[in-house]
Amino acid sequence: MQSLAILLNNPNLPKPLLTIAQKVKDNERISLEEGVYLYEHAELGYLGVLANYIREKKHGDLTYFNRNFHLEPTNLCVYDCKFCSYSRLIKQKEEGWALTMEEMLAIVKKYDHEPVTEVHIVGGVLPQYDVEFYSTLFTAIKQHRPALHVKALTPVEYHYIFKKAKIDYATGMSLMKKAGLESIPGGGAEIFAEEIREQIAKDKCTADQWLAIHEEWHKLGMRSNATMLYGHIESFEHRIDHLDRLRMLQDKTGGFQTFIPLKFRNQHNQMSHIAEVSVIEDLRNYAISRIYLDNFDHIKAYWAMISRETAQMSLNFGVDDIDGTLDDTTKIYSMAGAEEQNPAMSTQELVNLIKQVGRKPIERDTLYHVVTDYTDVVFENEVKPQYYKLPVIN
Repeated sequence: MQSLAILLNNPNLPKPLLTIAQKVKDNERISLEEGVYLYEHAELGYLGVLANYIREKKHGDLTYFNRNFHLEPTNLCVYDCKFCSYSRLIKQKEEGWALTMEEMLAIVKKYDHEPVTEVHIVGGVLPQYDVEFYSTLFTAIKQHRPALHVKALTPVEYHYIFKKAKIDYATGMSLMKKAGLESIPGGGAEIFAEEIREQIAKDKCTADQWLAIHEEWHKLGMRSNATMLYGHIESFEHRIDHLDRLRMLQDKTGGFQTFIPLKFRNQHNQMSHIAEVSVIEDLRNYAISRIYLDNFDHIKAYWAMISRETAQMSLNFGVDDIDGTLDDTTKIYSMAGAEEQNPAMSTQELVNLIKQVGRKPIERDTLYHVVTDYTDVVFENEVKPQYYKLPVIN
């Protein structure tokens, strides 16, 4: 609040930035044009003040994480997204994997004695992984471990399997819910602008189809996340258009709980000639997302994608969630050149990461119910600081 007051009393602040800052203070929505202006003209410090004000107004110092693991059925895919370092076309199957139902359930059972709360299922798109397959998989997971939350598949996958099954989105999402699906991750959104989507993710579901699947899921009273792939060939206008479409659907349904900006990484894909944006641009993007998406509760940074240090910094730029422990169960980030090539972090490491920057670590479940407040927890093996007595002069 003090930082915002100083900002508002700065006589050198350009009038458009002063107007936006006043809107944030007054809890008023900024316009699409103002969002673009922030990208074009706002400095990092200014954005940090506004985004952190909103973050602390919503959550104080609370910073969320969960204990999860990833289940990736396959990296083979019928689509050829230019930015993707993870997937392989079917003709490249010798470079990929395609797990059987039994192999997938074996991965789930490996965590039977671990206090994980969520399995995150996402991968490539193949014909054999159809509605019946995933319905059976979700049901089997819930029968084996009823308390394990199944967060699974993006609209890209659902669009494909529903089209193959000749059923509409409403029918398909209802079937998935009955099978045991509990929430949808935010992947596959990329950039909504058609002219960009055509160049980087041709043939897979359109922006309208992506949004329609989430809308049908929200109509069932269920929650989902949203993402945006930034830092490639898109413009600032494309980013704000993307955020605006999400904000409009959230006004309509209220079903989104978290927004996750995803940084384009340029290793081992067809867009490797494009330079990655800087950490400063990462932080600016988190901050503007927090300012623009006034109807989203949470902004998440994937520590495994952007590095532990950048994730820590992001907690002062609107981010209140840094994802989960992962336990080295995903190859999506590492294959794209993320800093974390073997992304695994213990609960203690995550807690310490958050505490080091003065925030309060909260283990949550997928729907943000508090599992454990680690604010005052001291781990048994934690090294306590040693202090030396200073001489006292009487």
